[in-house]
Amino acid sequence: MAMSEYWKDLRCHLGHSLLLLPVVAAVIEDDRGKILIQRRSDNLQWGLPGGLIEPGEPPAKAVVREVREETGLLVRPLRVLAVFGGARARFLYPNGDQTEPTIVIFFCKVVGGSLAMNDGESVELSWKRRDRVQEISGFLGTTLAELMATPFEWDESWLEEIGQK
Repeated sequence: MAMSEYWKDLRCHLGHSLLLLPVVAAVIEDDRGKILIQRRSDNLQWGLPGGLIEPGEPPAKAVVREVREETGLLVRPLRVLAVFGGARARFLYPNGDQTEPTIVIFFCKVVGGSLAMNDGESVELSWKRRDRVQEISGFLGTTLAELMATPFEWDESWLEEIGQK
């Protein structure tokens, strides 16, 4: 699905300036223990299904909606796997738009639907064994194993830095 009117309107007011984005993504596991990954149409890189949270939308509902739109599957979020963001997540689009997402990653199970590329955001969908999923685009260069083992980015020096203010 294309960007909603809310996000388009916000971008019109900000121009290409940095925009903080609330984003969800899904690690979807099937009954065989395989993970669904998508090759995105915008950058041809492999990533996880997901997208922007709309105003008033709870993150868990947003992940269900985004997965349905992008894959045709109906999923149930079971838990939050990780939350990432900050300057390392910044992205500059070819048109000059600057974004910095805060990404809530859910672990999900399929409860319905059938696999299909519905909205033009994917050029390929594939079920892969966890050990076959390498770097995931958009998640700070992490692998799936790292993503599942590290729920958030942490730097011990932040305590000292913030404590001295």
